[in-house]
Amino acid sequence: MGQTDAAGGAHSPIEDFSQCHAGILSHLQQLGQLPALLEPAAQARRIAADTLAFFREAVFEHHSEEERELFPAVLSSATAGEERQRVQAIVNALTAEHRKVEAAWTRLEPQLKAVAKGHNTTMRGEDLRELVDTYRAHAAYEESVFLPLSQQILGRNANHLAALGTALHMRHALPGVLERFAGRI
Repeated sequence: MGQTDAAGGAHSPIEDFSQCHAGILSHLQQLGQLPALLEPAAQARRIAADTLAFFREAVFEHHSEEERELFPAVLSSATAGEERQRVQAIVNALTAEHRKVEAAWTRLEPQLKAVAKGHNTTMRGEDLRELVDTYRAHAAYEESVFLPLSQQILGRNANHLAALGTALHMRHALPGVLERFAGRI
């Protein structure tokens, strides 16, 4: 005698096999989407890893260089009085923006580390937007206001520009020289 289903009708074990195939086929259809998803996931890991390295090596170093070399050079070359006060106000604002960018980075960095390692994570879009928007505004202000003013002030004395160029060159060249001659120094 045959089995009955929940509705009281005849139920065939063959139907169980058929239903099982439907479930398997559904999962295989999902699996078929996997190759298309792997490249975006790999790209996300690459972008996150590249950004982690770039931000620490380039952006933080750029801020440090400006604060160690450029800002003091422009301040010391600015004419006493109104010009120097203006430069000081701009330098204070740019330095505060550096700290704001770095704070935004600190909130975003753990999320990027998780992405770079391929871990499941959620990325807070507002953290990313804050970093990007803050840096865009900072760069625009520096490019349109401070750098032209710096060129004007330092350009009055070729020695001041040359000294800044030498300091920057030495800062970038010295690590390579030390590495190359480490065994002989």
